[in-house]
This record gives sequence, C-alpha cells and structure tokens, in this order.
Amino acid sequence: MSSEGPEDRRPRLIVDADGCPVKDEVARVARRLGLEIIFVANRSMRIPQGEEFRLEVVPELFDAADDWIADNCNDKSVVVTGDIPLASRCVAAGATVVNPRGRIHDEESVGEALARRDLSTHLRDLGLPTGGPAPFDHRDRSAFLQALDTVIQRVIRRSTRRGDP
Repeated sequence: MSSEGPEDRRPRLIVDADGCPVKDEVARVARRLGLEIIFVANRSMRIPQGEEFRLEVVPELFDAADDWIADNCNDKSVVVTGDIPLASRCVAAGATVVNPRGRIHDEESVGEALARRDLSTHLRDLGLPTGGPAPFDHRDRSAFLQALDTVIQRVIRRSTRRGDP
C-alpha cells in the first residue's frame, strides 16, 4: 500500500507558453490549488513566480515545444494550448486540454477542431477570406478560468476514482 497522499493525485499543468495570453490566470489557479506548472517555450521568458512553477526552454526548432509537451503529458496532465494539432496529440496521450478561450478538448471535440482548422487552411490556400479570431477579451479570460477549474476537478476525480498514487 502506498503512503503517498492526496496531493500526489493532483494534476500537473503544462502551458504552451509562447504567446499564451493566460499565463497569469493559470498561475493564480495553480497557487490556489497547490499545483505544479511547467511553462514550455523555445526561448527564455518571464513567467509568473511560484515555488512549483518552472520554465522548460526547448531548442528553437520547429515544433520542439509541441514535441516536449506531447512527450511529457499523460492522464494526470492539464495542458493549456491554443494549438489544435498539439491539443490532438495531448488528448491522444491521455491529457486533458483547454485552450485560452475556455474550450475544452476531448477526443470528439479535438477532431472537430482539426477538421475546421484544415478547412480554413484549405480555403485560405484557395485565396478565399476566412477571417481570424476575435480579439481576446475579459469574457475569454473568464471562460478560460471556468474551463480550467472544470478540467482540473475532472482530472482530480478521475485520479481519485482509480486510486492513482
């Protein structure tokens, strides 16, 4: 029987930090819940300060940060990314994914998001206007915080049900 406590069942947050607009929000939630955060980037950057926070700087190679995140996430990970192909890889590895606008990706929704992304890319390649994302605002931050809390609680419950150490 393991002597590890309930804190060992807590999820680890992994943030695709390059261009992430919600680093401070993730840090606030992590501080409140006592969670570890790994910010992953291909260059050194300022990250929110915290005992359990660290910056993982990967080589400046194409998809190096994505590869690190996908290779280091699992079913106890909550990944924060707006990158749909990365979200798909993380979901396949068992992670729970939330984007900065509060969309939670699972096996079904990430497939739909990939299809929409591919369609938009195809339309742009044809020279057709596709528009871009709406400006990021306070409603997005609020939706993100709500979704982040939801997925963290989901991962904790899942770990507790299985009795994971």
